Amino acid sequence: MYPASPSSTTSFRVDDAPLLRFHKRLVLFSAGGPFLDGYVLSIIGIAMEHLTPQWDLNSAQQGLLAASASIGIFLGAFLGGGLTDRFGRRALYTVDLVGVIVFSVAQFWVDDFGWLFLLRILIGMMIGADYPIATSLLTEFTPKKYRGPFIGVLTVMWFVGAAFAYLVGDVLTRVGDQGWRWLLASAAVPAVLTVITRIGTPESPRWLAGKGRIDEANEVVAKVFGPHAVIEIESGRRAGGVGALWNSGYLRRIVFVTAFWTAAIVPLFAVYAFGPKILAELGLDGRMANMGSALITVLLLVGCVVAMAAINRLGRRTLLIQSFAWSGATLLLLGLFPESPVSVILCLFATYAVFTGGAQVLQLVYPNELFPTEIRGSAVGLASSLSRVGGALGTYMVPMALDRWGVGPTMLGAAAISLAGLAVSVAFAPETRGKSLADTARI
Repeated sequence: MYPASPSSTTSFRVDDAPLLRFHKRLVLFSAGGPFLDGYVLSIIGIAMEHLTPQWDLNSAQQGLLAASASIGIFLGAFLGGGLTDRFGRRALYTVDLVGVIVFSVAQFWVDDFGWLFLLRILIGMMIGADYPIATSLLTEFTPKKYRGPFIGVLTVMWFVGAAFAYLVGDVLTRVGDQGWRWLLASAAVPAVLTVITRIGTPESPRWLAGKGRIDEANEVVAKVFGPHAVIEIESGRRAGGVGALWNSGYLRRIVFVTAFWTAAIVPLFAVYAFGPKILAELGLDGRMANMGSALITVLLLVGCVVAMAAINRLGRRTLLIQSFAWSGATLLLLGLFPESPVSVILCLFATYAVFTGGAQVLQLVYPNELFPTEIRGSAVGLASSLSRVGGALGTYMVPMALDRWGVGPTMLGAAAISLAGLAVSVAFAPETRGKSLADTARI
């Protein structure tokens, strides 16, 4: 049994419910997908330090391997969003991560570039599918007071996964020339733990109500929140699925979410996939570059925690604008002064890491708040997929840009993308702080 809300004879909306132990467990279980995303994306950068000389990989192959998980997420998020709107959140909440386990273990025996590239695409597909599934489920259970910070926790866990990858990588790459195999296969461990914890999670009552299954929705609400809780039925029900987005009046919101999400992740993914290489180009080398990447990851985590704490105080719009403005400025300085002392370079990267937290946290908050239940999963999946096109292209181009133009122009390109995100945010970012899901989803 889940703990019910405090006894009361007065009805209250789920949006206004108190915080329960159930919510804390749900946010932790839902965070497994983002943790794996950060882990998988970061681990390949460390593995390629050993793979590149062993397999004689050229810069194009390095870029493809780095981008492979993002390519998979592009496919998986799009499919997962449509499936979760059609079949429910609970049905797919564990199945997707079983695929991560299988394909991660299979990497241990891979012997050529083609098979590794394919397996990482498949891993990315499973992780991508989890974004609309897990975030929709968490959003639809969480009271409005805690919704922004709780969804922000998922982004924080992305950085926890990335930081953990660098720590694991530093250990496993010392076991010998084949340590990268254990490194890539290690993603199966957190995936197994996440699947176990998710077993028994109830279906979203909002999704059930949207499908006309009112009695089942009320049963879930009573079990989780107590007998006096009521769920607000969203007016103007519309058909679900990805196709419905184009005819629902939400196209402008899809464009906004996709644009700012892309602008946030392209520089970030470049730093993560090729952090050691970028730092080496800037004057650090060997283990110092790996440890510098780990330090930047920790600071990114700090930035996300700060943003998560400030999201209700500052509001979504202000937080997004400030994040792009300051992180873009630091990337611009890195591009203009790439020959600066190592201490200055690290300080600039640290500043970028802290200030980009706002844009990173809002990647999952905004799309889950701006769309109604019937199309929430499809909207999150589509925005995630489209943003990963830019993420994959940016990651693919980083090693070639470093080889051809050097680190200065590469950082200037990253700054231009961040400042484009600033322009989009100033023009289109709405404010959803303190509003119910029914209110935030209204056009």
